[in-house]
Amino acid sequence: MTTLTPQNGLRLILGSGSPRRLELLAQLGITPAAVRAPDINEDVRKGELPRDYVKRIASEKVAAVVAAPDEVVLCADTTVALGRRIMGKPANAGEAAQFLYALSGRRHRVITAVAVKRGDRVWLKDVQSTVAVKQLSDAEVNAYLATGDWHGKAGGYAIQGPAGAFIPWINGSYTGIVGLPLTETAGLLTAAGFPLYEGDA
Repeated sequence: MTTLTPQNGLRLILGSGSPRRLELLAQLGITPAAVRAPDINEDVRKGELPRDYVKRIASEKVAAVVAAPDEVVLCADTTVALGRRIMGKPANAGEAAQFLYALSGRRHRVITAVAVKRGDRVWLKDVQSTVAVKQLSDAEVNAYLATGDWHGKAGGYAIQGPAGAFIPWINGSYTGIVGLPLTETAGLLTAAGFPLYEGDA
């Protein structure tokens, strides 16, 4: 298992303050050497499509993290897309409620882009998953809002929290929906020379 320093001396820097991404990396046996969450403008550009948006934001995040030659930087961005509409993190409970009612009884996409940087090279991959939300009652929406779990969550919900009871079906990557698709992340880290398993180095 990889811990702070892998066998080839590279250090992993997580460019995200998300506790969920830390937990997902731990599933791979990885503890980042440091967390450096970049501060960038995440506003959506006019006419920008959801997939293009998350790839751009992940790329801008990884570019904004200053790293030493022996450091590999990992950044990611996740968004919820209802058709062409991008649902980011709700500003307040009212907007979270709007998102939940819009998603109610429908399918939507969750797109996560992962960017890995080593030196001047960047590896980028995006993963799209489809999520079905059951028809939600006012009582269900209000009870969920009261938990506060919608704070900081794209689309106003998190599948790994209480809102998991609203989701009867997914097609795609569960870890991608949470915020870091592990299969693709492992592949990018390996491509960047950060060994996850004995013999990969």
